[in-house]
Amino acid sequence: MKRKIIKTALVVVGIVFVMLLLVVNYFYGEAVKRGMAVELYRGEETMQVMASPQDQSLIEEANVWFDQQEHTLIELESYDDLILKAKLIENDTLQNKAVILAHGYRSTSESMGQYAKFYYDQGFDVLIPDARGHGESEGDYIGYGWHDRLDYLGWIELLIDRYKSEQILMHGNSMGASAVLMTSGEDLPEEVKGIIADSGYTTVKEELTHQLRHLYNLPAFPLLHLTSIMTVIRSGYSFEEASALNQVKENNLPIFLVHGEEDELVPTEMAKELYEAAAGGKELWLVPGAGHTDAYDIATEEYQDRLVDFIKQTIK
Repeated sequence: MKRKIIKTALVVVGIVFVMLLLVVNYFYGEAVKRGMAVELYRGEETMQVMASPQDQSLIEEANVWFDQQEHTLIELESYDDLILKAKLIENDTLQNKAVILAHGYRSTSESMGQYAKFYYDQGFDVLIPDARGHGESEGDYIGYGWHDRLDYLGWIELLIDRYKSEQILMHGNSMGASAVLMTSGEDLPEEVKGIIADSGYTTVKEELTHQLRHLYNLPAFPLLHLTSIMTVIRSGYSFEEASALNQVKENNLPIFLVHGEEDELVPTEMAKELYEAAAGGKELWLVPGAGHTDAYDIATEEYQDRLVDFIKQTIK
């Protein structure tokens, strides 16, 4: 009888283990694996404030301009032997200034096109990489900015060595915002002058905890912890270590943080935490009525004016 109970218990434990492994593998696919289509919102998130006709016109003009530009497709070999690709629009004014535009989660360089015209008009060369695991770049997983921060060090070095960039800004949206904030805590060359981060999260662990509650009504434990272990095994990093919050504490560059007050995907409180933690010069702009990365769309002129002020403070 005792042996039968033990055998039954082992079978039950085995079934539970297999089921849990399948669930964890599913969430790894949803969160980290390349190429999975993921619904990030419940229903359709819309902007709470409509853009003015002038702002709409600026965005439309910028998108048309970007589509018409001839760009150079350049490659970079990452520290772990991936071939990463980026679009480069070289500025005719030859001012040796460059901006790196970092796109968001499961997006591509194309999504940052509306910012390209603004920076080009300010005299910048514009570099827009496809993050590892995205677009035309290699990689079978998403780094959430953590491994990407080392990739951006490579792009910075390439701009300095090959294109003679003397003053460099980094501007990221969403995952790209956290990526540039994570990069800011590294030992950067003096050519890097400032960071613009729009709708970034504090840590991957906290962001995925929020998403589990927001999308699935699930607690973080034990699913997130087990998925993090699988991510260590399959992708080489943990959700706990991937922290923009810790990195900005080591930063000494000026940072301009932008966040929508109606952001459901990345809680607005995270922007406040990042602002409080950041060392060096910093500015926080919370945009009324804006959802996730909506600020540029609904307040284009003001956004550009604030960027011009930031550039004047950081670029000589």
